[in-house]
Amino acid sequence: MNTETVAAPDRVSQLLAGLDVPGPRYTSYPTADRFDDDFGAARYREALAARAAAGQAAAPLSIYVHVPFCESICYYCACNKVVTRHHEQAQPYLAALEREIALHVGALGRGQPVSQLHLGGGSPTFLSNAELDRLLATLRAAFAIAPQAELSIEVDPRTVDAARLRHLAALGFNRLSFGVQDFDPEVQRAVHREQPYEQVHALMREARALRFGSINVDLIYGLPRQTPESFAVTVAQVAGLRPDRIALYAYAHLPQRFKPQRRIHAHELPIGSERVHMLRSAISGFQRHGYAYIGMDHFALPDDPLAFAKRQGRLHRNFQGYSTQPDCDLIGLGVSAIGQVGGCYAQNAKTLAGYEAALARGVFATERGLAPDADDRLRRTVIMALMCQGRVDFDAIGSDVAARLRGELERLRVHEAQGLVTVEPGRIELTPLGWYFVRAIAMVFDRHLQEDAQRDRYSRVV
Repeated sequence: MNTETVAAPDRVSQLLAGLDVPGPRYTSYPTADRFDDDFGAARYREALAARAAAGQAAAPLSIYVHVPFCESICYYCACNKVVTRHHEQAQPYLAALEREIALHVGALGRGQPVSQLHLGGGSPTFLSNAELDRLLATLRAAFAIAPQAELSIEVDPRTVDAARLRHLAALGFNRLSFGVQDFDPEVQRAVHREQPYEQVHALMREARALRFGSINVDLIYGLPRQTPESFAVTVAQVAGLRPDRIALYAYAHLPQRFKPQRRIHAHELPIGSERVHMLRSAISGFQRHGYAYIGMDHFALPDDPLAFAKRQGRLHRNFQGYSTQPDCDLIGLGVSAIGQVGGCYAQNAKTLAGYEAALARGVFATERGLAPDADDRLRRTVIMALMCQGRVDFDAIGSDVAARLRGELERLRVHEAQGLVTVEPGRIELTPLGWYFVRAIAMVFDRHLQEDAQRDRYSRVV
């Protein structure tokens, strides 16, 4: 599949009206909104026990730690967060994390191998150097973090300086993700997140000097006061910084679900045709600057491991987005964190009070989850193959797959007629145009979504 070809602007615009509908991002399947309250701490402990029974045969773990705190609110944000300038709130939270880590050690045994560790939020850099020292020391004492493991952290450029970056490097972090979103001052004021280009430029230069192995920049298109022309300037500025990876997300305006978004004036949001213009121009702009289009919302320099994985058919997708790591168990630590163990999904309590209270009682904070059935697992394989490789080879999955998905394949003929996908016996493949609408194509195979007409809780696919 060639994702390097940029589709004709008029063709994209023609399809937008019919396909720019709400839909999942498919960092998992089934998606998190399908999790069941009946899946609680006891079921999660059973999943961990099953992993422990596998002994040394178990693959290395991936660990995600959610740090919910932010000093100020960004109006676009839909993350689980606690906005506060009271840094002392971090202390009881770290204590709860330590209890949660200890419960995992009790269930799995000390020294489980770890190949990937990611700190997200919120703003993990809300924590002080001493607090980060404490957290990393606890994790290293509990798990065997491999010498070549990926250790990444999300960075709010407003909360770090050169000295802070040096400390992160000394702690072993080798990957940074800078939250930029947009460099235009008017857009920054509209979303209450002001950080000048010069500040990010200086931090990028320092990060390069410290030899961080990979630097990512997050961008959002569709924000208030954005125009195709202004966003093209941001795209050029980011490309000039030469991050190893770029994540380009569509803003999801869901003020009925996310209270901070009610401070955004809907009349200042770009209309649909402007949004698709921004996406189309960003894809072509980053490609002109030498970036490989990984798919949907990610770009990488050609020598980045993510680009290698895409070319070699080894790309994967999890709750942190695209990844080079093969499918492995993911331990989610912290409030609202989602884990995946033995095929089961488990999510912690979404409130700080609920999370800390459960751990104070000495039990896992698991509030909901899901044990996918055989049909879910089949559909997950198909959807993730589309999202990661842009193609599905049914023979590699099972001899009866096409028969089991006969109805979905018939519905896919509409997208084939639109030029988004080719359907052959035993094989589906996205066209270059189809990559714009990969979420809409994946939705065809989402049984839960097809049975549920209420889709307004999702972001739009473009």
